[in-house]
Amino acid sequence: MKCRCAITAIFALLLGLLSGCAQTIPNVKITEIGRRQVEFALSRHDTPPVVFETGLGGTLAWWREVYPPIAASATALAYNRAGVGASEAVASVRDGRHVVQELRGLLADQGLAPPYILVGHSLGGLYMQWYARHYPQEVAALILVDSTHPAQLKGRGGIENWPFWLRWLFDLWLPVTAERELAALDRTGDEVLAAPAYRNGPVIVLSAAQPLADRSELADDANRKRQDLARLYPGSIQIWVDSGHAIPLERPEAVVAAIRDVLDAVRSEAGLLRREQE
Repeated sequence: MKCRCAITAIFALLLGLLSGCAQTIPNVKITEIGRRQVEFALSRHDTPPVVFETGLGGTLAWWREVYPPIAASATALAYNRAGVGASEAVASVRDGRHVVQELRGLLADQGLAPPYILVGHSLGGLYMQWYARHYPQEVAALILVDSTHPAQLKGRGGIENWPFWLRWLFDLWLPVTAERELAALDRTGDEVLAAPAYRNGPVIVLSAAQPLADRSELADDANRKRQDLARLYPGSIQIWVDSGHAIPLERPEAVVAAIRDVLDAVRSEAGLLRREQE
C-alpha cells in the first residue's frame, strides 16, 4: 500500500519546522500587541494588502520564495501565529476563531485597512476560509494553496485511521502549539461549513497534482477532499499544480502568478467602481 501523500505531508511539516533556522524573508520585526510579542514582515505600497497564513507547524519562512516578489510592488504581510517562531504563545483555544481575531488585531495595529487578499497554505488555508466566510466585507479575494478541507479529519481522514507510524511521527515531531491547532481543527472546519460561502471576490484554489498518483485509503480520501474544495466556493478557479503538498516551496511561481492575477483583477474592479462613482 502506498502512503506517499502522508510521507509528503510529514516531509513538508519538517521543512516548515526547520525553516525557522533559515530565515530569508526581508524586514522581519517584532512588535507588541495586547501585551504579546508578534513576529511579522511587512511591505507597504499602494495596493490592497496581501496577507499570508502558513500551515501547521510552519513559520513565515515558508513564504520565502513567494513573499519577496509580491512585497516588491504590493502591500504584503506574512507573520507567525501565536506560539510559532518569535511570536509568543497564548492560552486561548487554537481554533480558527481565535487565530483570525489575532490576525485582525495585527492588521489593525499596523494600519492595514481592508479589503484584504488572503493567501493560506494547508491549515492556514482553512483559517483563511474561516476569515473570508465570517468577515466577507473585509476580503477582496481568497487564494487557497493546497488548503486543508473543512472536513479533512472527518471520515477516513480521521486521525484514528492514520497508520501507527504516521501518528507516531506526528506525536514525536509536532510542537505543542501545532498539537493544539490540530486538536481544534474539527471545530474550525465545522464553523467554516456552518457559515455562508464566500462570494465577495475571486477565489483561486491551487491544488497539488502529484499526490493524485498515490493509492491508499488515506490518500484516496485526501485527494477526494482536494477535488471537493473548489465545490465549496461556487465560481472559484481550481488550478492543479505539478507539485507535492509544499507548493510554496516546490512551485512558488504558481502562487506568485495567482496573487498577481488577483491583484490585477481587484485593482481593475476598484478602478471601475471609482469611475462609476465619479
